Amino acid sequence: MAQFTRRHALGLAAGTASTLILPRFAIAQADTRPSITVAVQKIANSNTLETLREQSNVGSRTFHSYAEPLIDADWIGDRPPRPGLASGWRRIDDRTVELTLREGVKFHNGETMSAEDVAFSFGNERMWGGAAQAGSAGLFGSVTAGAAGKQPPAEVVAVARRAYPGFERIEIGDARAVRFVNKTPDVTLEGRISRNVGVIVSRKAFSEAATWLEWARKPIGTGPYRIGEFRPDQSLTLLAHDEYWGGRPPLKQIRFVEVPETASRINGLRSGEYDFACDIPPDQIGEIEKSPRHEVLGGLIGNHRLTVFDKTHPQLENPLIRRAFTHAIDRQAIVDALWGGRTRVPRGLQFEFYGAMFHPDWSVPAFDLAEARRLVKASGYKGDPIPYRLLNNYYTNQVATAQVLVESWREAGINVQIETKENFPQVLAKGPSRAVRDWSNSASFNDPVSSLAAQHGPTGQQWQIGEWRNDEMGRLSEELETSTDMARRKTAFRRMLEICEREDPAYTVLHQTANFTAKRKDIVWKASQGFVMDFRDSNWGGIRS
Repeated sequence: MAQFTRRHALGLAAGTASTLILPRFAIAQADTRPSITVAVQKIANSNTLETLREQSNVGSRTFHSYAEPLIDADWIGDRPPRPGLASGWRRIDDRTVELTLREGVKFHNGETMSAEDVAFSFGNERMWGGAAQAGSAGLFGSVTAGAAGKQPPAEVVAVARRAYPGFERIEIGDARAVRFVNKTPDVTLEGRISRNVGVIVSRKAFSEAATWLEWARKPIGTGPYRIGEFRPDQSLTLLAHDEYWGGRPPLKQIRFVEVPETASRINGLRSGEYDFACDIPPDQIGEIEKSPRHEVLGGLIGNHRLTVFDKTHPQLENPLIRRAFTHAIDRQAIVDALWGGRTRVPRGLQFEFYGAMFHPDWSVPAFDLAEARRLVKASGYKGDPIPYRLLNNYYTNQVATAQVLVESWREAGINVQIETKENFPQVLAKGPSRAVRDWSNSASFNDPVSSLAAQHGPTGQQWQIGEWRNDEMGRLSEELETSTDMARRKTAFRRMLEICEREDPAYTVLHQTANFTAKRKDIVWKASQGFVMDFRDSNWGGIRS
């Protein structure tokens, strides 16, 4: 057993052992591996690649190629945990997970990953610096504060607190053993460790970067591909990392290009300019598949589309009007008309892969115009305009969905006016027009703390930006995060759903997200059950002749 010390009050864990022999290749051998181009709607909302900052659906697409956590997930399957940069792990107690680091893992700068790098990745310098600013931090937007120096922006600390609300320290035992120690009991530690917030990066590379922004636009990780060039709002080029611990990557280069218009992505795929085209609306799938050279992959993923409420807005302060919003929506009509039945109305903000924590008898508020009208009248609402902020199809079918919603709300007697914004900072900015907005919510691991508590509890975005809070919800979030009694946790979770979706609505779920990717049919590749695109050897079957 490794001897553990408190040399580092930073962050992560330890486990079981295995030895990997890294492959070696002849330098002079010609590189005949293919290169591919992927057309995406957006590469990164924050214009950085640091996963502590770029917490978004679009950022999730690329991170897995250049950075990895200690505990990985099978994104092609139902995301069960599997060894990542830790070859194994075990529970020490309710507060501690011990992990065994994989041997011989190389960073993109040629350095060998060590326990010191793990401690750094969860430490003050990268994750917790600037904590005094974190209280009002948002989640999205281009980097401003903190970018000139080495101190991370306040949003980094906000994300860290959201992901690891009870984190205490990382203990290093020896070169291959670390312990992730929490302040409180937490049955979800393994899931939290698997989040992309906790990817392991090079301490040396961070120290050599001139500024935090320089680092954040070219972080040094351990993934199968390294960052060659990142041009914000334009492109990201990844190059093969041939010393990758998992074997030589199958591609020489991956180039992600930003193509906001759906038609341009599809046309580029047809012309051969792009090999993959992401974020395909359902009504385009049939047209694309008329071509014998192309196909569309994908389906339901671990993400729900939401409409979110700011209860501090004078028209939304009364929960009755927010409840009216939720009953005025014909969700199934949206699924049928805009998605061709390719997605579904879920049972609130929860996912079946929660297992025993899932409530199969829960449902979203029923579509009931009569009840919606009754609630509008009871609320005292006088018909004043209520702003609805959204982006121009950042989410698939976003504008069309908004138009359906506004008409539904009008029929219930609610006067909602769409305000299209250019970016998420404008959507989230506090002011008289922040009332209703679009959003989505992902479950990063198989427990409701990953979605409901993490996003709508005290460390969640809604509380952090002063949009919504409920004291009982706060107490229940703490119970969900710290209790080891699964029956009590499940009861707390149900009560949280009652508060957030029925009594004092923080949001209302519209439908589960379905993600579709068009590609060349001769490329053998599988879509994940998330936004992640996996181009490792295990998910690349080559190109059919």
